[in-house]
Amino acid sequence: MGNLVCCVQVDQSQVAMKEGFGKFEKVLQPGCHCMPWFLGKRIAGHLSLRVQQLDIKCETKTKDNVFVNVVASIQYRALADKANDAFYKLSNTRNQIQAYVFDVIRASVPKLNLDDTFEQKNEIAKAVEEELEKAMSAYGYEIVQTLITDIEPDVHVKRAMNEINAAARMRLAAKEKAEAEKILQIKRAEGEAESKYLSGLGIARQRQAIVDGLRDSVIGFSVNVPGTTAKDVMDMVLVTQYFDTMKEIGAASKSSAVFIPHGPGAVRDVASQIRDGLLQGSLSHQ
Repeated sequence: MGNLVCCVQVDQSQVAMKEGFGKFEKVLQPGCHCMPWFLGKRIAGHLSLRVQQLDIKCETKTKDNVFVNVVASIQYRALADKANDAFYKLSNTRNQIQAYVFDVIRASVPKLNLDDTFEQKNEIAKAVEEELEKAMSAYGYEIVQTLITDIEPDVHVKRAMNEINAAARMRLAAKEKAEAEKILQIKRAEGEAESKYLSGLGIARQRQAIVDGLRDSVIGFSVNVPGTTAKDVMDMVLVTQYFDTMKEIGAASKSSAVFIPHGPGAVRDVASQIRDGLLQGSLSHQ
């Protein structure tokens, strides 16, 4: 119907190329335009001014010989003031952009190791954008944004990287566990040393208290019973303790057999040994 009445419509965010007898005449903006086809006028085609996106997957190799797939997203649009260049100069815009992206990525990534490629993906995207902007502006296109959305190594490389990472974490965990066990052992040893030290102090104080008690008993008995010497009192006390010990051994229900030489002479020998030991302990304590 538009051709019959010589009118054409150009939609919003689009422009149309008007030709006269096959020659470009002007760019038609959105709206209604008169197109007298009988005078050789016609619409050669339409061009969208909207932002378009092209996702490109490029396989390349890093400096350390790892093959990776780099995914780039290119956002671009045709410039309204250069619409005729964008329409006539390029037959396949997407293929042209893809060729430039491949060229820049395959020139940049082989200079980097795999880890550096992940860290410097913004620099790679910037290099791609600069090259595209310089090349595509001559054809009437603007590069709005360039993103490196993914860097995917080979599946075997990814598995190896995960295993290396897991091994490093396990090694760190083992180191921390060993350090914790070391601290526990040190603290346990310090506790045992402190316990033995305090136990030794207790035993020493107990023995000193026994010696002090025996000394006071001997002095008190000598004062109250005239004619007795300290040696007589000590012998009597030791013999009494000796018999108390024998009584306790015999009264114990689960005691083992203990063979002790017994007799008046044996009692005197035991008393002498105990007395000498106590005296030596008292002297050493002083």
